Amino acid sequence: MHQPSPIKRRQSKQIMVGDVPVGGDAPIAVQSMTNTETCDVAATVEQINRIATAGADIVRVSVPSMEAAEAFGEIRKQVTTPLVADIHFDYRIALRVADLGVDCLRINPGNIGREKRIRAVVDKARDLNIPIRIGVNAGSLEKDIQKKYGEPTPAALVESAMRHVNILDTLGFDNFKVSVKASDVFMAVDAYRLLAKEIDQPLHLGITEAGGLRSGTVKSAVGLGALLLDGIGDTIRISLAADPVEEVKVGWDLLKSLKLRNKGVNFIACPSCSRQNFDVIKTMNELEQRVEDITIPLDVAVIGCVVNGPGEAKEADLGLAGGAPSNLVYVDGQPNSKLGNEGLVDELERLIRNKAKEKEQSEESIIVRV
Repeated sequence: MHQPSPIKRRQSKQIMVGDVPVGGDAPIAVQSMTNTETCDVAATVEQINRIATAGADIVRVSVPSMEAAEAFGEIRKQVTTPLVADIHFDYRIALRVADLGVDCLRINPGNIGREKRIRAVVDKARDLNIPIRIGVNAGSLEKDIQKKYGEPTPAALVESAMRHVNILDTLGFDNFKVSVKASDVFMAVDAYRLLAKEIDQPLHLGITEAGGLRSGTVKSAVGLGALLLDGIGDTIRISLAADPVEEVKVGWDLLKSLKLRNKGVNFIACPSCSRQNFDVIKTMNELEQRVEDITIPLDVAVIGCVVNGPGEAKEADLGLAGGAPSNLVYVDGQPNSKLGNEGLVDELERLIRNKAKEKEQSEESIIVRV
């Protein structure tokens, strides 16, 4: 039932963050960032594992001190997810986490001091094949750029980014990706569009400090959605003042809505009205929680009445159209069975799991035959 995305993606170079390809024709990677105290190794490991289970391809960890760098080394030993170390100003921290097994360095070359220090970090990254992410943020532009523009603007963000890019170019280092984030949607979108014309490196998308779960999701969907529709973006991070797991869920929902990636159950559900023959909202709230563990891509329609129900249900892998006295179940576009309202969620969960298992076995069979 899944159709390919009509979006034509911008052609970019490909880099590797651990075993995850970023750029080129690789799937758009989903990222998040821990918000635990990095020196609390157990708490950080636990959160990384939860983030990865939710579907994150890459996880970023803040490393603000040498003590945190040593803790990062312990964390690295305990998780398999590719890790990015977020570092500001102190080049020695970058050198240390590189030796401890970091998969990517988020560090702006121009902010770590003299040329000798910059070269030391770049040489270490080159020797160990570690990519760098240049991360420009509207809230922390260089003083001279702030003075030149008076306030953050798309052009200011891009000028800052190109300043760091030119440093790496001068040193003959091209294993990097770039982000130009702002909390203002228009500023971020315009900055990424400008930058996409200047370089062919992978772009890390984000609306920084987007807000809480609801408002931040909306802002991120608007901004990142506009860029992704333009074909711009190779990896994304949804920045929310919420549990990082929620960032991953929103990121996946965004990519699934644009048919750029598929994972888990994609629900098509009506908002409900007085025509509904069962409680759609309650049913959906329970179902979404129950089937979060399913990773096989599956379209499931849950429609409360016969007006739009049959049409939507026929287009899904599994669909339910409300009806009286019984609701009609469709499987692969064909009427299959009827369900009453009693125990409806239990039955739907069973059907969804059976369909996911059937689809998984079918895909495994195809792989074996090939």
